[in-house]
Amino acid sequence: MTRALGLVRRALDTLYLIGGYIGALFLVTILVLITAQMVARWTGLTLPGASSYAGYAMAGASFMAFAYALNSGAHIRVTLGLTALGRYRRWGEIWCLAVGALVATFVLRYAYNAVYWSRLLGDVSQGQDATPLWIPQLVMVAGSALLTLCLWDNLIRMIFTGRSGTEGTPGDAARSE
Repeated sequence: MTRALGLVRRALDTLYLIGGYIGALFLVTILVLITAQMVARWTGLTLPGASSYAGYAMAGASFMAFAYALNSGAHIRVTLGLTALGRYRRWGEIWCLAVGALVATFVLRYAYNAVYWSRLLGDVSQGQDATPLWIPQLVMVAGSALLTLCLWDNLIRMIFTGRSGTEGTPGDAARSE
């Protein structure tokens, strides 16, 4: 049983790490797009939609990295308030994780609905590129799903073990437990 739990733990941590890598790739994409825009301006060329794509990449970088950041302890936390709870800190952690998990679940639901309706209605961006909006919105759904999974995972861990994966330092997610 513990071996199976260890495999699940490693699989989830690896999934969160992959989300972090994808978020980093989106940051590199932003760099490439901004640099390409600068070069295009210097040469008199135009890159229609590059600003929109940089915005999509920024949303992708954020949403895909949320779960990794949470699991590695990089999110801003209310440690001072939790420490003040003393022996009731665990209950404070459970409450915070439960609220976060519920909110993330609603965000995931509405992100999915946004993709569904954008696809159904044929919604496109307002820029010259006329990108179907459901395509960049898919990244928001994937990132929201990762964050939701991570919050529920940490809530369940906190309830059953008294520890969550959010106490680490940045970079510890791949090495946790």
